[in-house]
Amino acid sequence: MSNGRILLVEDNHDNLTLIADFLQVLDYEVFFASDGAQGVQMARELHPDLILMDLSLPIMDGWSATRLLKADEKYSVIPIIALTAHAMKGDRERALAAGCDDYVTKPLNLMELAGKLTHWLAARKPI
Repeated sequence: MSNGRILLVEDNHDNLTLIADFLQVLDYEVFFASDGAQGVQMARELHPDLILMDLSLPIMDGWSATRLLKADEKYSVIPIIALTAHAMKGDRERALAAGCDDYVTKPLNLMELAGKLTHWLAARKPI
């Protein structure tokens, strides 16, 4: 049994491989999408426990994909953690305003990411 089902929405192959390998070592079941539109579709089909969302994506960016998911009550409860190289002043606030529940900058600190996964997945589990 896995620690949870995570949808990873990432268009950079190297980042996708690094993050997916790390998640699998932590015993998460990982699903992939390479653009925002595919991420929204897969979130609706799979209803994952958590979504890791790159913000700079082709076809539909991560901000738009997050807004779409958070606007639908069936999917608004899924925690979304932004994974982004957007680390300028105001970028975190912009991601949170789009509906992201948390924010991690690239290059990723994998231990920070692991802590955020634990936090958000624990917050979703019924008491």
